Amino acid sequence: MERKPQTAKKERFVGLEWLRFALGLYIVIFHTLHAYPSIRSWSHYVTDIGFFSTSSFFVLSGFLLAHVYLDESRQLREPARSFWIKRFANLYPIHIGAMVLAIVVTSMVGFLALTPEDAGMSMRFVLYDVNNDLRLTDPESLRHTMGNTELVVNLGLNLTLLHAWNPFYLTFNPPSWSISALMFFYLTFPWLAPWLFRVKHAGRALVLTNLLYLVPPLVVIALTDYGMPETGILHRNPLVRLPEFAAGILLCVWYTRYRAAQGYLSGWQQVGIAVFIATSIVTAVWLLGLGHTSYYLLHNGLLLPAQLGLILLATQWRTPQSSHVRRLAARLGGASLPMFALHVPLFVIFTRTEQILSGDPMLCFSDLRGCLDAAGDISLALYPLFLLVTVVFCVMFQERFVLRVRSILERYLLPRAVPAVRSDKDGVVR
Repeated sequence: MERKPQTAKKERFVGLEWLRFALGLYIVIFHTLHAYPSIRSWSHYVTDIGFFSTSSFFVLSGFLLAHVYLDESRQLREPARSFWIKRFANLYPIHIGAMVLAIVVTSMVGFLALTPEDAGMSMRFVLYDVNNDLRLTDPESLRHTMGNTELVVNLGLNLTLLHAWNPFYLTFNPPSWSISALMFFYLTFPWLAPWLFRVKHAGRALVLTNLLYLVPPLVVIALTDYGMPETGILHRNPLVRLPEFAAGILLCVWYTRYRAAQGYLSGWQQVGIAVFIATSIVTAVWLLGLGHTSYYLLHNGLLLPAQLGLILLATQWRTPQSSHVRRLAARLGGASLPMFALHVPLFVIFTRTEQILSGDPMLCFSDLRGCLDAAGDISLALYPLFLLVTVVFCVMFQERFVLRVRSILERYLLPRAVPAVRSDKDGVVR
């Protein structure tokens, strides 16, 4: 028998919409700010903990899905099949659109090379695990060109959203491994979330989850020399990263019970959480300078309490009265996942265009090679423009492409009798 959708009004979290947007924007900065030579002496202090953003997004996904998709009896409010279809219909257009754009852009950059580094780029160009690059490794050692068999296998992995399971290198559109991991998390949700909601002591379960999450990096630290595939497994293996998603669900369990019993956190509690988050981040930046051991512990578990605190703090932000502000928050929050997926090819397009325009662009109409050879450098002054263009493009991509393709996929894949859950009204990433 199919369950009827829950009719009780769900609490909305506009603060989590702003947080989703901030996490997406930070991951863009994490992957692009280092490209400006004039600030490399200090920019790493801004970008060193970029992984904090991805981990927080995984935790946030678990929290929001548990909040939206579980009914008052803490069961999935609709059949698992329809839940999976909706999750797939939201992720797949983002992933495929970003992958095609990345392949086209990378191939064009390799063909119309502005630098010797560009000349080697193509759809066969991949990156070895970036977790091994702590400013201690020659960047050239991270480059690899796939052979024919590798190319076919990894195309198949990308088309089936399984590419996060490749522990050796990142293919085509490197940040999209997070979409692959999310799809695995979604597959576990229909049984994982109801099971976790039956836990009597959510706080203790969160501590246990955090401790279990620290086991893989401790094993790598004790038994390996930080090579591949172990660092690739730590970085993006969906099973290894599952505790972050589970922690988000457990946080929702704890929050639901606390909210029903005591209401909102007090002002002093919120200040205490904010101080704890800030202290954790500052300490993490300092610890990263100590080498690989600190990096992998921070990447896989040590910062989880701060990520949980950040999401909890954002739930305390009151919903604004202005419908325009609420709508803006929803639009920017909805663009967060496209920002994760699209920012690398967008940055390549933006910077290469900037380089050509700073040289002799008119020469492109008569001597293309001469025009490319005359290209200038990128300027930090235009970086805010890149961020603005990326945000606007991702909002449009989500609303004009993803939502339309999602609607088509749901129309053909969803069982006719299952009503749609309007999750954008409930404040969850669809």
